[in-house]
Amino acid sequence: MNEKLFLRDPEQSDLGRRIVRQGILVMNEIGFEETTFRKLADRLGTKEASIYRYFENKHRLLVYMVAWYWQWLDYQVVYETNNIASPREKLERLLPILLQRTTDTPATPDDIDLRALHSVVIREASKAYLTRHVTDDNREQLFKPYKDLCGRIAGLILEFNPTYKFARSRASSLIETAHYQSFFMENLPSLTDFGGHPTDDALLAFLRHLLFSSIERG
Repeated sequence: MNEKLFLRDPEQSDLGRRIVRQGILVMNEIGFEETTFRKLADRLGTKEASIYRYFENKHRLLVYMVAWYWQWLDYQVVYETNNIASPREKLERLLPILLQRTTDTPATPDDIDLRALHSVVIREASKAYLTRHVTDDNREQLFKPYKDLCGRIAGLILEFNPTYKFARSRASSLIETAHYQSFFMENLPSLTDFGGHPTDDALLAFLRHLLFSSIERG
């Protein structure tokens, strides 16, 4: 993890690890706007000042969570596509990962609620970079895990079609579409064709259509 995300590495102490893990649960339950370090401290049974020793503000905590998620997703993509010869099969395996249908790889951490973190990312991830200080944050490479993930997906796309001109744009838009449509399904169903579906099977089919209809022609 980028050391500029924190004041003290949370993975190096029990309290730090609890801050991240409980922070995920709190943010999932009440949202980024309503989350405060005081509420998190109450959940942890510690003082608010203790959390400030690790993160300078809740935005940095959110960026840390989201960066951790992108790194985990990147690992899943590598794991699920390793030793697969077919470029198409690699992309087919990618799509369920974006919807977090695959969370049982051998290195899945037992103490992080991946479903809760996935939910936080769907609702809050854009707030990590839609800020007035995004340029400064980018200069400090706080978004490198997301860029690395998009680069990896773009590489898979180019394996399938080396002449496709928009691989990185398609990679990032594929991730964002998966997340926004998941959010719309639950909260604004009239913005999707999937509001009446109890599962994300239809969304998976849409992602498959979105991906292959563009890269097969491009």
